[in-house]
Amino acid sequence: MIRVAAVPADHRHPDAIQAARLAPWLSITLGTSGEHCLLSDGWRHIRFDVEEGSLASGEPVILHYRLAGVASAGPQILPLRRLLDLARTGTFSVSLYPPDRRVTRWLLALRVHDALQSGASQREIARVVLGDDAHDDGAARRSDSLRSRVRRLAAEARRLAGGGYRRLMRPS
Repeated sequence: MIRVAAVPADHRHPDAIQAARLAPWLSITLGTSGEHCLLSDGWRHIRFDVEEGSLASGEPVILHYRLAGVASAGPQILPLRRLLDLARTGTFSVSLYPPDRRVTRWLLALRVHDALQSGASQREIARVVLGDDAHDDGAARRSDSLRSRVRRLAAEARRLAGGGYRRLMRPS
């Protein structure tokens, strides 16, 4: 999360962000220490806090980014790049939002959970969800592998359904 100060600026200043231009994506919540801002298109997001000044007026501002140290600044670099790119281009750059490889596993776990809730057996889950088609010589080995995979996915599904879903959006 980025911390900033928003200083009013002339709209012609090259460093000015046209806050009104961000309005389609901007949500602001007032907090005790300033504004908590979220820019989101529904899929991608940028979160930052305005500790001084305001974006709520929609007037042009120059953002002063509050970065300090090596360890503390590191996690803020990607969100800052995303914010700068959005301010420059008016779009969320797909290249700055790499796909999360964990999502595929979570989707499989969700499908396995649905199947288990419907009373499906592990064999049925392997066949339908994972596409098991055991018609060749390696069928026995693949069957053991698929059974293990279904068990792991079932355990993951139970963990997520038991409250683990709350941790999905935390960094890995």
